Amino acid sequence: MTDHMPDDLSAAGRDLRAYTDELRPKHPVVRNIKGEWVLLRHAEVLAAALDDERFSSQVSRYLQVPNGLDGQEHTLYRNVIKQYLSKEAIEPFVPLFKRVATQLVAELPHGEVLDAVNDIGAVFAVRAQCAWLGWPAELEPKLLAWMEENHAATRSSDHAWMADVAEQFDEIIRSVVQPRRAAGDKAPDDLTTKLCRETVNGQPLTEPELVSILRNWTGGDLGSIALCVGVLIAHIAQHPELVDRLRTALDAEVEAIIDEILRIDNPFVSNRRVTTCPVRIGGRDIPSGAKVKLNWTSANRDEAVFGNNQFDPEGNAATNIVYGAGKHICPGRLLATWELRIALQALLASVHTIELVPEQPPEREIAPVGGYHRVPVVLT
Repeated sequence: MTDHMPDDLSAAGRDLRAYTDELRPKHPVVRNIKGEWVLLRHAEVLAAALDDERFSSQVSRYLQVPNGLDGQEHTLYRNVIKQYLSKEAIEPFVPLFKRVATQLVAELPHGEVLDAVNDIGAVFAVRAQCAWLGWPAELEPKLLAWMEENHAATRSSDHAWMADVAEQFDEIIRSVVQPRRAAGDKAPDDLTTKLCRETVNGQPLTEPELVSILRNWTGGDLGSIALCVGVLIAHIAQHPELVDRLRTALDAEVEAIIDEILRIDNPFVSNRRVTTCPVRIGGRDIPSGAKVKLNWTSANRDEAVFGNNQFDPEGNAATNIVYGAGKHICPGRLLATWELRIALQALLASVHTIELVPEQPPEREIAPVGGYHRVPVVLT
């Protein structure tokens, strides 16, 4: 039995999804060259996600609110955050998201090669998130440039570069937060200002806590939405029979289809945990203090749960864990799902076909990033 898997798959010319498809039938758990234990099957990933006492989320030396918190501390901060991500809180922004999507689609040239990830997904993500948070449109080029560099740094595994890129983004966030905190009652009446006025245990959120929350909402979500758009458009281009179905489907069915496409090709690759005691899982004995990765991409393709991975939005919905599971399930699932649906509906309403470019096949991302790096398409 092979105990190690390569962490950087670029040398092998393979993407992480393809490689874990090879490993998973033989190995529920593997160790990578960094010594991390990687859970590959649905049962093990779900078990670890639901066991937040033995699999702690306090894995980073950097402040991560609420992702990197456990127990009651996690609950306190998550309660602050989830009020901004409820159906009632997001609904007033739907017309804004629709305007953003419609305007972007109207700007897209037809008959020319476009990259679904960067020309469509990234631009929509930045504009939608800025509209939601009340951030100035002038930040768009800076955020787009940051997203590109962030993915490049992540692919490189150059920790110094990654830290520098992270600090660049924190500086962008501080440029939005500090003026609002200084302005007091004269600050703009938007979501970011409301967050700046939140308290936990009677104490105002500190600047590092605000930066951490907004980094999670933006730094993480911008790249994720862009990658999701790339996956969705690539799938639809490869399965044109879905276009008519999506055009006539009710919103709930469109969202179910989106979730199923993302299950099959999940760009949210993994989350980290650390064991708080010795754990036996997937037939392997993992010591206390071990670093563990919950590989969602692999778990969502587990043959034991999803058979031959046929497209089945209704049949697979109950076991789909694209947005995680347990106490740390993604609180922004509804926001992401609605944004993706709105973007997809706006695109399909304005085009007749979405076609891949024969001489420019979609280019997969490499570990630790999932989905596609580029998806060249032509809209007609």
